[in-house]
Amino acid sequence: MTQESSITCGNTLAVTSHRIFPDELNEHGTVFGGVTLNLVDREASLAAMHVARETVVTAKMDHVNFIKPFRLHDSMTLQAYVTGVGHRSIEVFAKIIGEKLETGERFLGFTCFATFVIENPNVTVKFKQIIPETKEQKSMCSGYQERLSARKIERDHLKSLNKEITIDEPWTK
Repeated sequence: MTQESSITCGNTLAVTSHRIFPDELNEHGTVFGGVTLNLVDREASLAAMHVARETVVTAKMDHVNFIKPFRLHDSMTLQAYVTGVGHRSIEVFAKIIGEKLETGERFLGFTCFATFVIENPNVTVKFKQIIPETKEQKSMCSGYQERLSARKIERDHLKSLNKEITIDEPWTK
């Protein structure tokens, strides 16, 4: 498939809202971190799919920042958009804005970057460039190359570290 020249962050935007219920709360009365990460993983993949138009898989989540807890009677609105592309990889910035449903007060509760990879090794990203339009998008996109370089260094380190990890049963020596 041929590459197109560019796509705007806005054209990759995925937005979803989620109301918090008691079964999603931990013993502190706040949303389990895993519930938040699950929401991000599922919904941020939509932004990646807007670029790939192919099945993508999660490769990494980083710069994970739990800023303010979400509680019962809050809603969570996730906004995710693509901030950079590689050969088969797609970086997505995700933020979750909380809203106290009883007062209407809004707050920034969570941010992260998620990297997705096109599952089919014979398919590449269809766009060469992501064009930011807002001040926030420009800020998030401007750090893409730096984050990409850091990920490559970390990936090499983790490959080495993974060689030291055993899969033996814990009760055997």
